Amino acid sequence: MHRNKQQTGRPRDTRVDAAITAAVIELLEEVGYTGLTVAAVAERAGIGKASIYRRYAGKHEMAFAAIIHGRTLEVPPDTGSLLGDLTALARVIVGHLTNPGAATALMSLLGEAAGDPALASRFTRTFVEPERAGNAELLERAVRRGELARMPDVDLFHAMFGGTVMSWLFICHHDPHDLPERLARFACAALLSTTTTPAISR
Repeated sequence: MHRNKQQTGRPRDTRVDAAITAAVIELLEEVGYTGLTVAAVAERAGIGKASIYRRYAGKHEMAFAAIIHGRTLEVPPDTGSLLGDLTALARVIVGHLTNPGAATALMSLLGEAAGDPALASRFTRTFVEPERAGNAELLERAVRRGELARMPDVDLFHAMFGGTVMSWLFICHHDPHDLPERLARFACAALLSTTTTPAISR
């Protein structure tokens, strides 16, 4: 995970960000995702709706940010090993996606984005690209430590690692209690195997 780059212009008020996140979480517990509205969040947070729309395209993006990412997409701390870093990353992803309302918010946002190119582009820019950058940073650590002989395919790793968690939770409906450790071991073995064999030219 990776923090978004600082925007130019007047800095965003982090107190407003925190108030929006808290309001979303509280209202989800009280009325559920279906009953969640931008107006209700604004009222609970004590702000105007314009403050929300300056940050998010609408309800789906607002809920996704609050439930899953919380707008702080940090790379897990360096554990000293690739396996440790992958385990920490998997725990973060599983933790985000098992939050109450996460599945509904994510699927709703993806459904909206499928028919709205502008929203899809915003979703990629706001969430996907920072996540990919964070994954790249984690893999670069392993290269610097000498665990990986070369940088692997970051796009493929990003899609496979996060995609596995989503499939496990939302398609297969498996118990996620030991998924971080299992996924990390599998991914670590695959990365070590891939980067010690000759690169395949495209």
